[in-house]
Amino acid sequence: MTYRIRGRRTATLAAALAVCAAWMATGPTARAEEPAPATAPAAATTAATSTATAPATATTAATPTPTATSAGPLTTATRFYVDPGSRAARQAAADEQAGDTAGAATMARLAQLPQATWFTGGSAAQVRDEAAALLGRARAAGQVPVIVAYDIPGRDCGSYSAGGAPSSAAYREWIDGLATGIGAGPALVVLEPDGLALLPKDCAGSVDPTGVLTAARLADLDYAVTALKAAGPGTAVYLDGGNNKWRGVGDMARRLVDAGVGHADGFSLNVSNFLPTDRLDRYGTWVAKCVWFATRGPEWARGHTDWCAGQYYSSAAPNDGRPGNAVDPDDPSTWHWTDAWYDQAVGNPATTELPHFVVDTSRNGLGPWTPAPGAYSGDAETWCNPPGRGIGPRPTADTGVPLADAYLYVKVVGESDGSCTRGTGGTTDPEYGIVDPPAGAWWPELAHTLARNARPALLP
Repeated sequence: MTYRIRGRRTATLAAALAVCAAWMATGPTARAEEPAPATAPAAATTAATSTATAPATATTAATPTPTATSAGPLTTATRFYVDPGSRAARQAAADEQAGDTAGAATMARLAQLPQATWFTGGSAAQVRDEAAALLGRARAAGQVPVIVAYDIPGRDCGSYSAGGAPSSAAYREWIDGLATGIGAGPALVVLEPDGLALLPKDCAGSVDPTGVLTAARLADLDYAVTALKAAGPGTAVYLDGGNNKWRGVGDMARRLVDAGVGHADGFSLNVSNFLPTDRLDRYGTWVAKCVWFATRGPEWARGHTDWCAGQYYSSAAPNDGRPGNAVDPDDPSTWHWTDAWYDQAVGNPATTELPHFVVDTSRNGLGPWTPAPGAYSGDAETWCNPPGRGIGPRPTADTGVPLADAYLYVKVVGESDGSCTRGTGGTTDPEYGIVDPPAGAWWPELAHTLARNARPALLP
């Protein structure tokens, strides 16, 4: 995506202030998915119409300015680690033994592609030793391992992937063990998928009525970023950034800032999900620019991620009810209104001043699943083992997108999302007619389907 270079001159401030003034005047409509943005302060609004200088009376939130980010050990030539003993490799051998030559060939090709290694529990000593062993194998191959740290207390709101460390103290000890095992790296760490987009305050019921658990989660993630980065310069760390069908841009940016993205390398998108890569690239770019706007941008904007345009609303659009004159999260042809807001309010800061992101493309080759109309009266759990999906763009650190450090297979292709019931109240998954394997279990049928439906295709 191309942005005009505007710099941080007086004209830029005037344009950005005008954006906030328009926001206050139009009064965005709240959506169920995203709360209405907060109103810009009156001082900033007045300045937008009378002077090009940022107002001395504008409110400045106590938001720390992040340090410049980078891609850590990554370059466009980075090769990610391929485990020769992966589940795909073992499935290829099993298929060959069973006489399924076509299945064996597909699994053998899948086994040649790098996939992440998940660390989901155990003692600090165990995770230290296992991480050190992984790093040793990867270094010997001249490759960079992709590591998923997934042991945060209260993980997944107690749902299919429930678990995690029993306390913050235990989690921090576990993270220290992981950091020690990684050492100087090189490694890429995807830190706690869903850990930010699904905070304790977001869980169903009164899980966190006082906010204590949410505050602890943010502090634990900040600690994890610090510990992993302190272990050595060769580790790139990416916090959870959700996806473009979940948290709004401003909300996600706020969570990232609170969790320490300023001293991480960035954030991850679409982990274990199915959304198209090009939409995620745009969403990630907006989130990154929103973080900059609220932490490194004009003084009057400090702390105000809630003023950022996103996939649900842009004050740069007319918002007059006419077709195409407002942002629609499901219609990328309307997203130019959000791009326009960032052109005006942010411009094009150097990529070293912005958090970067990585995208999980392990299952997004055919995009998300849409059940037949009327198939389910309750939650169809479209994210949970959806049928007929395919793996997406191959893992690479050469994405061609300025802020996208890598496309990765973070979710291990062929591992179940859990025992989905699609709101039926039963125990079986009506899409498969069986009880799905538990979350993280290997499922040969799922692996073969994803590989057969790969886009681009795995085999000629």
